[in-house]
Amino acid sequence: MNKIDINQIRQFPDGIFQVTVSGEQEENKTIHIVNLEENYYKKLTNEEISPEALVTRSFEFLLAREPKESILKEFELSEIQKYFPEYEKEMKNLLPLIKN
Repeated sequence: MNKIDINQIRQFPDGIFQVTVSGEQEENKTIHIVNLEENYYKKLTNEEISPEALVTRSFEFLLAREPKESILKEFELSEIQKYFPEYEKEMKNLLPLIKN
C-alpha cells in the first residue's frame, strides 16, 4: 500500500504541489512536482473539494494503473487525460464520495 503526502508549494492561479509517494519501506519513495491551474481545478471539482484532495485522488487513480516509479516526475495535472482518457470522468464521479 502506498502512502501519498501532498505539500502545496505555490498557490493559485498556477498551483504547484510536491507529491511524495512512499512504499512499504520509507527509502523506497518517489517525489513528483505537479502543476495545477486554477481553471482546471474548478472544471474538475466546482471547488467542492480542496486542491490537495484532487491531487491525492489523482495519484490514487494513477497508482491503480501503474507503479509509482512510472509516474512522471513533473507534470501538469491536466496531462493525465492524455494518457488515461477516463481520468476526468472518474474524478467528477468521485466528487459525491469524497465530500461525504
